[in-house]
Amino acid sequence: MEHPALLRLLARPAPEVAPRLLGGLFGHRTAEGAVVVRITEVEAYGGPPGTDLPDPGAHTWRGRTARNASMFGPPGHVYVYFTYGMHHAVNLVCRPDGVPGGCLIRAGEVVEGTGLARSRREAGRSGPVPDAALARGPGNLAKAMGIVLAHDGAPLAAGERPGAHGPAHGFFLRLPERPEPSAHGPRTGVSGPGGTPEYPWRWWVPGEPTVSPYRPAAARRRRGRPPGGDDG
Repeated sequence: MEHPALLRLLARPAPEVAPRLLGGLFGHRTAEGAVVVRITEVEAYGGPPGTDLPDPGAHTWRGRTARNASMFGPPGHVYVYFTYGMHHAVNLVCRPDGVPGGCLIRAGEVVEGTGLARSRREAGRSGPVPDAALARGPGNLAKAMGIVLAHDGAPLAAGERPGAHGPAHGFFLRLPERPEPSAHGPRTGVSGPGGTPEYPWRWWVPGEPTVSPYRPAAARRRRGRPPGGDDG
């Protein structure tokens, strides 16, 4: 990425970056073609204890591993992970190299490549997917955009749409000309303290039909113990 203004933004803490991404264009071009979304929902994530932004809801909470290494920078790359044995999700990496942080792209409006996004989302389904639901939720967004674990750590290009003047393959990001109106609150499906109002690090465009509904983390049961038992 050779776009100083965007790199300066992405080097900031994720809670500062996240609301600035709303309304931005995030695209991914593969051999099948390009899919571009207007970002409508994001979540910010920090690092482990002892850092300037400790975040018990982040994958980095227990330190650097082979799985989460991309979240430790440098900025201007993507962190892709596989979750629940079925979904991929994509984050834009923030903070200087070696400092963990990122913004999970939770939802967007498909503004280019709708046919390709639809074919990916409807594969194996018995019915059609509404336009507003094509990239609603991080797993659906990643599927619509053709993002898989092999893309973890890939760089972002800046400023151009994929195509004649953009990257032949890969990711691109263009910020909106002016900040979008936004609302914020607790993150969706994050268990423990990281999912409480103490971490209101989810931002979305109010009234936007592509935004995913808020859901608190599901209570987990431990085998052999009754519901509601203290996990210590």
